Amino acid sequence: MNNHKKPLIELHGVARTYRVGGDEIHALDGIDLEIARGEYVAVMGSSGSGKSTLMNIVGCLDTPTRGSYELDGTGVHALDDDQLAAIRNREIGFVFQTFHLLPRVDAVANVALPLLYGGLPRAERLERAASTLERVGLGDRLNHQPNELSGGQCQRVAVARALVNNPSILLADEPTGNLDSTTSEELMELLDGLSATGTTVILVTHEAEIAAHARRRIRLRDGRVVADESA
Repeated sequence: MNNHKKPLIELHGVARTYRVGGDEIHALDGIDLEIARGEYVAVMGSSGSGKSTLMNIVGCLDTPTRGSYELDGTGVHALDDDQLAAIRNREIGFVFQTFHLLPRVDAVANVALPLLYGGLPRAERLERAASTLERVGLGDRLNHQPNELSGGQCQRVAVARALVNNPSILLADEPTGNLDSTTSEELMELLDGLSATGTTVILVTHEAEIAAHARRRIRLRDGRVVADESA
């Protein structure tokens, strides 16, 4: 009996070309990559290396010009915009450098926002949002608005919002970029804990000490994978 599990993420020959004026920009140039369910991966590279483009494709925010991308067995490269949006909402949680919280609603309402698309009753949305905030250590801040929270707490709210739909993948794009070193370390401990409980975490960072938290580090240069190392 074959016990080999199919990877959660499979990219084969993925290229992404943009036209800028009369020029072609090759942001990705033939990426082959597999990521298993539950892996903790850091994607590194300098500005212009292709890491943001790669994350946009993995996160179903963009599609390859060439090549194939399968997410949990679904050929994402062939989907239309509505199908991509449905997969994003169901399978992927995003955490960005800027928190993207609604300023005039409290933490629990911010976290409940992605659940609107699922048609859940309001009480159930708020209950699930509250339990997710508990999970990230903010059970005592449910009714605080973003201006009543520290930067680190706002980023935890953003992580809770990313997790509330129980996604297959948590994508974190420079999540510590707006945080001081102490708060950054606290956030990374949170991501470490999520990884330890089986969440697939993919982290984009240019900071070696942040990438060191991951158990696998992928380095890009000029749109290609130049290193892929496991800790």
